[in-house]
Amino acid sequence: MSISEFSLEGKNAIVIAGSRGIGKGIAMALADAGADVAVTGFTNKYVEGTAKEIEAMGRKSAALTVDATHGEDMEYLAKQVIAEFGSIDIVVNAAGDSIRKPVIALPGGELEGMTSQEWHDIVNINLTEAFEGCRVFGPHMVKRGSGTVINVSSFAAKRASANLSAYGAGKAALTRFTETVALEWAPFGVRVNTIAPGGFPDPERVTEEQFKERDEASKARVPLGRVGRMRDVGLMGVYLASEASSYVTGQTFYVDGGMSIA
Repeated sequence: MSISEFSLEGKNAIVIAGSRGIGKGIAMALADAGADVAVTGFTNKYVEGTAKEIEAMGRKSAALTVDATHGEDMEYLAKQVIAEFGSIDIVVNAAGDSIRKPVIALPGGELEGMTSQEWHDIVNINLTEAFEGCRVFGPHMVKRGSGTVINVSSFAAKRASANLSAYGAGKAALTRFTETVALEWAPFGVRVNTIAPGGFPDPERVTEEQFKERDEASKARVPLGRVGRMRDVGLMGVYLASEASSYVTGQTFYVDGGMSIA
């Protein structure tokens, strides 16, 4: 017996950075729940294949390339997607990247200090990308009086790690950004929430054996004893995109096997 509030039939979604990894996990679950889903990637390498997988499920899709941190690119993307789909009900801002470097080179350490450009690049891809996604699609949803935004963060927003200052700062700031936009848009029927995943090896970039090795290694550091599967984060995406979460906004949900509290 299905629960109607979880259905996304008749909904249109855009998953920015949905071509692989966690973004793809969310995109595929949204499609499985009934939504038509456009996906973007920074290059064509994965995005067309993901769009075809969504179409094979009987859903409409579109494959687009965009720099999610670039304002003009994002403005053009919004015009394209809204023109093709007619309306957008769900926006997922899933771009992200990290670099393992200390703020400065430390005595006795082997790592170089981070450059100013590296800092700006990492903060932009983890924070500015969500601002741009909200900036270009927000007017459309606010005008319609409905919609939901899902920003993708990380357990690093809550738990600091050495050599991940730019990544952690960007993800932590994303929490407050989500809360602020949620307050601004609540009067107009638009909800904004964040998913903060833990360790989710990308099936597109690791072998089956490497995945098993990471699963085994996680037993020592993840309370639930395994790494995440893309379906895990995808189902949280379905919840936040659907009417099942109609009374939820401004929240960050940690999908990390308990890593953020360990």
